[in-house]
Amino acid sequence: MPPQLIAESHPYGVWSLVPPLVSIVLAIATRRVVPSLLAGVVAGVLIVEKFRVAAAIPALFEEHLWKNLADPQHLRVFVFTLLMGAMVSVIHASGGMRGLVQSLAPLARNRRGGQLIGWLLGLVIFFDDYANCLLLGNTLRPLTDRLRISREKLSFLVDSTAAPVSGLAIVSTWVATEIGLIEAGYRDVLGPGTPLDGMGIFIATIPYRYYVLWMLAWIPFLALLDRDFGPMLQAERAALAGRVRVPHPTPMTAGSGGDAGAVRHWAYAVIPVLAMVLCTGWLLIATGSQSLKGKAWDANRWVEFFRAGDSYVALVYASLIGLALAWLIPLSTRALDGARARVAAFDGATHVLGALAILWLAWCLSELTKDQHLATGKYLADLLSERLAPPLMPTMVFVLSAVISFATGTSWGTMGIMMPIVIPVTFRMLAGAGGLAAVDIHDPIIIASIGSVLAGSIFGDHCSPISDTTVLSSQSSACDHVAHVWTQLPYSALVGVAAIVFGTLPAGYGVSNILLLPLGLFMLVVFLRLVGRRVAA
Repeated sequence: MPPQLIAESHPYGVWSLVPPLVSIVLAIATRRVVPSLLAGVVAGVLIVEKFRVAAAIPALFEEHLWKNLADPQHLRVFVFTLLMGAMVSVIHASGGMRGLVQSLAPLARNRRGGQLIGWLLGLVIFFDDYANCLLLGNTLRPLTDRLRISREKLSFLVDSTAAPVSGLAIVSTWVATEIGLIEAGYRDVLGPGTPLDGMGIFIATIPYRYYVLWMLAWIPFLALLDRDFGPMLQAERAALAGRVRVPHPTPMTAGSGGDAGAVRHWAYAVIPVLAMVLCTGWLLIATGSQSLKGKAWDANRWVEFFRAGDSYVALVYASLIGLALAWLIPLSTRALDGARARVAAFDGATHVLGALAILWLAWCLSELTKDQHLATGKYLADLLSERLAPPLMPTMVFVLSAVISFATGTSWGTMGIMMPIVIPVTFRMLAGAGGLAAVDIHDPIIIASIGSVLAGSIFGDHCSPISDTTVLSSQSSACDHVAHVWTQLPYSALVGVAAIVFGTLPAGYGVSNILLLPLGLFMLVVFLRLVGRRVAA
């Protein structure tokens, strides 16, 4: 359909694109996501109210900002994220995470072992990307220096297991935000009262997050084969020869919330996190069995109950139990006093406020782009359906998410901008004569497009020199920041290209992940064998 006819059949036409475009352009120009999202929301309200400022001001505060803040499901997301941030900070203050790292570090006796331990610990500290950056860099630096592993490689290990791991984990400071954005996009299409398994959809996207999965799986091959290429190879050979290539700054520590002087024991971290994971699973099954009343309990039906469970209820109460154990266990052993625990919990909760602001404004922007307001998804779907085949949607979304994330330095902000647009647009592109009701909510194109938002956001963030985790990784590892970016970029770019060539493109045309996931990793290992060179030449 020609653009002019689309505009005639659409209540707002090209104006429906203005709010998300305002947010994207301002986020890239200013690198400040919260004001950019707010500007997009204001622009959307002005357009809906036909630029009548007197009507737009009360509509902004009452119909959009307050409505999305006071929503019961949204409040559960806020509570879980605050509790999770508090729990992570208390565990850190008690010395639990540092004790866990130090208990595993002695297992590394050579360069291969040092890199594998760094990778393994990055997987273990799955519940917060900032905690991962600060803990691994500061704790492993003496070990990697002794084993003559470069600071650049340490920074790469830290950065590559921070956001990628937290973004995948079903119990982390990320999960509620990711599920909340996914559910908001679906409800834009299906309606607010539609039953929806947000956790199930989140889990279904994991096999489609090719960049994240392949980066995490490729790292141990770098260690085992002892091969590198590009600037990283030069850095590793310089470290092996005892030469320092770049000036290393003073390392960044965990700050006032650290565990200096604390009695460090791995149990202070493992027990609360393990309890939280188990409680989340049990509560999902319990709430699922409640929602499926009339179905008798059967050991073979637990997966059905798990999928039907209320993920928000489960996460809130499980995180509360985790925080209580993280507080009480070190308190009972006098490893942590009440005053320090309170300060740590408060610091951890305030640490996630920026993420909650992004999520809140993303919900508001999503509400404005719905059919009852601007109908942005309908306009984009009509516009793209003549120019873009649905199988190409995951690739386009991955590339666009990566560009925005690279330019803004934030994966969270990119998810908040992209998710409310991508899901409705993909639904409408797939809708045929049967309309939206005929589209399967688990259609592989939709799931792959959502996975592309989550993976593309992390890919761009991983490459960006202004990303917070990129900065934290270099600083906590006492590595020159430019050297970290320069040595990591070829590795990230390689995996990103592989994610398109062996991932999003063939997946869009129906190729199974059973074939794609091992194929992509195999090709990355082959590239490493052909192009990479042994560090000890």
